[in-house]
Amino acid sequence: MDEPAGLRERKKQRTHQAISDAAIALFLDRGFDAVSVRDVAEAAEVSKRTVFKYFPTKEDLVLHRVADHEDESARVVRYREPGQSPLDALLAHFVAGLWNGDAITGISDNPQVRQVYELITGTPALAERLLRYAARGEAALTTALAEVDFDPIRPALTAAAIIAVQRTLSETNQRLITSGTRAAARLPDAITEAERAFALLRDGFGSTYG
Repeated sequence: MDEPAGLRERKKQRTHQAISDAAIALFLDRGFDAVSVRDVAEAAEVSKRTVFKYFPTKEDLVLHRVADHEDESARVVRYREPGQSPLDALLAHFVAGLWNGDAITGISDNPQVRQVYELITGTPALAERLLRYAARGEAALTTALAEVDFDPIRPALTAAAIIAVQRTLSETNQRLITSGTRAAARLPDAITEAERAFALLRDGFGSTYG
């Protein structure tokens, strides 16, 4: 008898999580380059083929945790509230992420989040792949902005500025958290800095997007 679809999906999610957890534990313990996909498969008690079924590349074993954020800014712009400007929607979304301790904002106190951040930035293959994610995210945001602005260059310029602001805010938070600042102590300044940064974006692009 075939398994119900819901049960099959839960099994897939458990397998995905087990492989991811095993990979991260090994990478943090030994380093990314010292661990093979076969090592991950053995630790997760699955076949190497199963690992590749869920994670097409070794790098995906780490970066799948941020892949969902690749087109996040584009989605925020595209599905913002009626009457809300793109910049206001993006600021509100970033501040909500700060309040929620979202790792993508750099303000998570979770020790593993900090360790994974250091793993990514300290591993050339992962850092290079992260840059590709950022480039695709910028392209997606450009497309979303172009839906409300038909200027030939302004959507791309604005998207580049927005992505740079988000990255700078996140990296600043992550650097301070890594150096020992608690997330709760960092939060007020992080919100203020996000508001200031988006105010600067409004100064430059507010006539169209603010």
